[in-house]
Order: sequence, then structure tokens, then C-alpha cells
Amino acid sequence: MNNTNPNGAERPVLPLTVTALGVVFGDIGTSPLYAVKEVFNPSHGIPLSAANVLGGISAIFWSLMFVVCLKYVVLVMRADNKGEGGIMALLALAITSTRRRVTWTGPLIALGLCGAALFYGDAIITPAISVLSAVEGLEVATPLLKPYVIPVTIIVLVVLFAVQRKGTSLVGTLFGPVMIAWFVILGIVGIANIVRSPAILEALDPRHAWYFLGSHGAGSFVVLGAVFLAVTGAEALYADMGHFGRRAVRVAWFGLVFPALTLNYFGQGALILADASAISNPFYLAVPQWALLPMVALATLATVIASQAVISGTYSMTKQAIQLGFLPRAHVVHTSEHEIGQIYIPAANWVLLLLVIAAVLGFGSSSNLASAYGLSVSGTMLITTILTFFVVRYCWHYKLTVAIAATALFAIVDAAFVAANLVKFLQGGWFPVAAGMIIFGVMSTWRTGRQAMLDSMYRSRLKLDAFLSSLLRHPPERIEGNAVFLVGDASAVPHSLVHNLKHNKVLHRRNVFLTVIIEEVPVVAAAERLEFEVLGNDCFRVILHFGFKEEPDVPQALALCAGHGLTLDMMETSFFLSREKVLPTTRSGLNAWRDHLFAAMARNAGSIVDYFNIPANRVIELGTLVEI
Repeated sequence: MNNTNPNGAERPVLPLTVTALGVVFGDIGTSPLYAVKEVFNPSHGIPLSAANVLGGISAIFWSLMFVVCLKYVVLVMRADNKGEGGIMALLALAITSTRRRVTWTGPLIALGLCGAALFYGDAIITPAISVLSAVEGLEVATPLLKPYVIPVTIIVLVVLFAVQRKGTSLVGTLFGPVMIAWFVILGIVGIANIVRSPAILEALDPRHAWYFLGSHGAGSFVVLGAVFLAVTGAEALYADMGHFGRRAVRVAWFGLVFPALTLNYFGQGALILADASAISNPFYLAVPQWALLPMVALATLATVIASQAVISGTYSMTKQAIQLGFLPRAHVVHTSEHEIGQIYIPAANWVLLLLVIAAVLGFGSSSNLASAYGLSVSGTMLITTILTFFVVRYCWHYKLTVAIAATALFAIVDAAFVAANLVKFLQGGWFPVAAGMIIFGVMSTWRTGRQAMLDSMYRSRLKLDAFLSSLLRHPPERIEGNAVFLVGDASAVPHSLVHNLKHNKVLHRRNVFLTVIIEEVPVVAAAERLEFEVLGNDCFRVILHFGFKEEPDVPQALALCAGHGLTLDMMETSFFLSREKVLPTTRSGLNAWRDHLFAAMARNAGSIVDYFNIPANRVIELGTLVEI
């Protein structure tokens, strides 16, 4: 993706890099709070010897190098969908690339929905473990504060979610500088401890990682799941690429984030080499006593920023899923007049808060939450790798051997992380997986039910051209003004037109039959926005195209009709919509409970008026009963 603004001018990389530091790297940047502690957790049964400390730190370093640097920054970030990243954008790109192989469409959609569902599971755990691990620094300051850790964590989370409706624009400019300070301090603390025990630098040798992960039997497998905690958040580099551009993300990673993380992990390892008792909380014990409380405050702020990033990502993911037809319409609030990506979805916000609080109360500590953390994230990463294979092979048109070579090793490593985290399934890994399964069920039910409803409407449709030809041979009374009839199938007669003729027995002077199509690309070019066809007798067929990252502003897009000789004054235009009431039957292909679930979602779906930005006082809605 080029770093250009909407006017085509080059966007300065430095400001974008600073902003990216505040949004993209919050999750992976706060992993030092708990990753090293979990790798050397005594419950794993691995002795805390010098060789094992070197091996554990080496495993963290080379995981960062392989998974983040090579897989995401070098390979996956090239697989952008017109500049946009994230698993939904990757899914759309993979489906588009394999469109001629229709037998793969279903499995790819199912795979993408699994990845999206696991992302939601990650979105539950990330705020819980990040904020809780930061507030646990109070215990290090004095054990007397331990009873206040959970209440303070919940207060911070409630405040965080409560301010979401205000948007991130007011505090967004603070995120970058705060995270710069965070990473600089991480590096300084790391260097100070490395100087005291420089022997830790031997961990740069990958043989230490190989020995550590291969010489402890089943314990090594468990530890691999803990090592994975250091790379959680890597998916954000790809998901948020569209906001800042590939170059800014890469500059931020290699210029500050990766060096700071490496120094801090090595510093924690150096501290443990010098004092094995520091394993109780190596992150905070690496900090001088006088700086402990300020570090707790800074860590809490950094974790809030990390949580903000994943919460905002949840809104973006939800919006993309709605646009692509995987979720019903929901009320979307735009919190900025200038940045289209700054949105707030109330329903998603409050459901997510309840689940996050449930995770904090249910697990009680960051160590317990760590057991629940890795499975959803590693599963998402594996699915990203699989989808990337299809992009490399069928979008970039590389030979099969090259596509396999580019992705197979990453897939093996991802699968190993998934398997390692499966060991912790009963200890907490079930929680995000269960949440993901519920979300997957909702998304697949909506897509299948929606397709069944469209098929039912298709079976009973009338052809628009033939209908108009018959109607206008003996036309009803025509009244002044413009009528816009929304219809999902551009060739079909809108149900709202039939009902209007049945009840009002009139036809407007000018009639527009409008179809809105959400394409499997993030943004549709202006030249491809409008299809316009004259049907005769002041009747017109209009098809509007929007990308899944865009806001479908129908009145604004209809203004393009003026270039074809049709000017629509909104004060003289009425929009006719059909409101479908779903009646479940046995023909939908869904189980009975999914039939009723779909009917309930359809009944409570957000208004298409708000979704398409249509003036509410210009809308006439007519009901239609649809059997599925």
C-alpha cells in the first residue's frame, strides 16, 4: 500500500509511524509483562538452570524473528487487499482469487469465519490479561494491595469501555508518544540488567532455543505455549496495515519495537541468571524500587492502549463482517468527521465488556488467563497462513512449489504453537474457543439463512423489464416526484413497488430501481461506483457498488446520476423499502434452532435506513413475508 492521502499526495512516514506505535503495537508491546514469567513458571517442572534460562530467552527471540519479522512483516503484509489487511480482507482476496474454483469457496469461507471467530475470542482475553497483568504490579509494591487488584482492574475496564462512545480521536494523538516512552523505557531497563549479567547474550545462538524446546519431554511442549505469548499481537501488524501503510508499520517495528522488546526480554533473562527468585515477577523486579509505582502506572496506561487497539479492531471486524454478509446490520456510530475508520458499535462494545469482566472474575490472575490466551491467537495465525497460500498461488500466480515453500514452514510452526496451546485447553483454553464457536455459529447461521431468504425471494420474483412493459401499457395514475425502490436483485421487481401499486394505485413521475452491492474489495474506485440504465418512461435502473470498508452513502452516490441526465432532489424523493418478516420452514437447510435464531436476528437487525444513510423522513417501508 502506498502512503498517500485521498488527494494522492505522499503522506509523511514519520507521523504515520508515531501513530502506528500507539495503535498497532500495544498488544505485542505489553507481552513482556507476563511472557517471561510464564515461560519459566515452576509448574512446568523445568529446573531454573542457566542453560534453561538461556534456552527460554533464545526461544522467545527466535520466535519474534521467525513469526513476526519473517512471516508477518516480510510475507503476509504483502498480501494486502488494495492496501487493507486483516483476516476478513485476506478472506475476500482469497475468495476472489479462487473464484473459478467454486468447490473451494465454501471451505475458504468456513476457514475465514473460524479465523474471525477466534479473533473475537482473542478480543475477550487481550483486555483482561493486559490490564490485569499491569495492575498486578501493585502486589509487587506491597502485598497489602493484593485484595484491590481485581476491583481496580474492573474499574479500569469499565471506564475504558464507557469512553468508547467518545471515539479515539481525542486521545489518539497521545497514544504514539506514550508507547514511544514505553518502548524506550523497556529498552533502557533491559540494557541496565544485561550490563550486570552479559552472559545472557549467548541466547542469541539459536542452538540454545533448540536445546530448551527439545530436551524436556512433555514439559518442552507446554513451555512452547508459553513462548507463544511473546508473539501475540503480531496479527495486529497485518490487520491495521491499511490505516498507516506497510512502510510505516515496518519502520516502527524494526526501528523501535523489535529492538526494545529484544533488549527487555534479554534483560529479564539476565536478572533471572543473577537472582533466581526474580522469577516471581521478572518484569517489575527488573525495575529499580524507586521507579516501581511509576512503572505500574505507565504499564497500566500501555495496556489500556493495547486494549483500545483490540477493541477498535473488534468494531472494524464487525463492520467488515456486516458488509460482507456474515452478520446482521447493527447500529454504527461514527466518532470522527475526518477519519472513516473511527467507529463505535454499542452492541459489540457492551457484550465485549461483559465477557471481559467475566474472564477477569473467572480466571482471577494473569497467570490463569495466560492459559486461555494462546489457543485463539495461534489458531488465527494458522488460518492466516493457510489463506496466504491461496493468495500466493492464485492471486500472485506463483508456481505451486513456490507457494508451498513460502508458507509450509510457517504453517508447521503455527501448527506447533496450536498443538502446544491445546495442552492448556482444560486450564482455560476452552474459554475463547467456546466464545469463538458461538460467534462462528451466529455468523454461519446468518449467512446461510440470508442466502435461503434470497433464494426464496428469487423463486417468487417477477422480471422487472416484463413487468414494466405490461404495467405501462395501461399505466396507473402518475404523481409528481421521484420514487427510489430498493431491491436486492437488479433484474427483479421490488416487493415495495408491488405493494405500493396494490395499496396506493399510483406511480411516481420518475422511478429509480436501486440495487446496492458490497464488493469483496475494501474500496471501490469512483469510476466504478455507478451503473446506470434507462428503462424508458422515466424509469431507470441504478446499481451502486461499495467496498466492504466503505460507508454506503446512498444519497451521495445517487448524485452521480446527474452525469447521466437524472437529477434527484432529496426533498422530492421518496425511498420505498421492503421489510422482510422471516417465516421459518423446513426448506432452509438449517436446523430448527438455527432457523429460529436467524429469524430473531433478522427481526432485530439494524435499520437499512441508517445503514445506507438514507434520510429517515423520506422513507416508506412496506412489509413482506418470506418463507425459508
